[in-house]
Amino acid sequence: MQIEIKKIEADDHSLMEAMLDVFAEAFDDSESYVSKRPTPQYVAKLLRSESFVGLVAVQEGRVIGALAAYELMKFEQERSEFYIYDLAVLESNRRAGVATRLIVALKPIASSRGAKVIFVQADYGDEPAIALYTKLGCREDVLHFDIATD
Repeated sequence: MQIEIKKIEADDHSLMEAMLDVFAEAFDDSESYVSKRPTPQYVAKLLRSESFVGLVAVQEGRVIGALAAYELMKFEQERSEFYIYDLAVLESNRRAGVATRLIVALKPIASSRGAKVIFVQADYGDEPAIALYTKLGCREDVLHFDIATD
């Protein structure tokens, strides 16, 4: 079946809603992705910004995968890096290359903005994600810390 990768534009509120649905289902996390959805005005502002890219994989009119990435402007040189914040494919569509296609679709967007690298995190034990990212890039073992703002 045909799969189309689409970049979510500022007026694509329905695609953004579908992306949130995919993340909620794939991560089994309705609390984060469904309970407090952003307003259409917030979504439009986010999608108009140069710092966010949302991509979706659409099959027969249904969003089956999604990628949310942020461009991080570097300070030491005139370049940037892209961080894949979330990437998910619905369980029934996994192991079909959808996640790879989403990442590959991000590459020219990142390159056109002067990015030298796309990076992503994976949790220990998430072997499918680790295998995918290992196939596409170089692994770095790092520590991640969340620092509360309050």
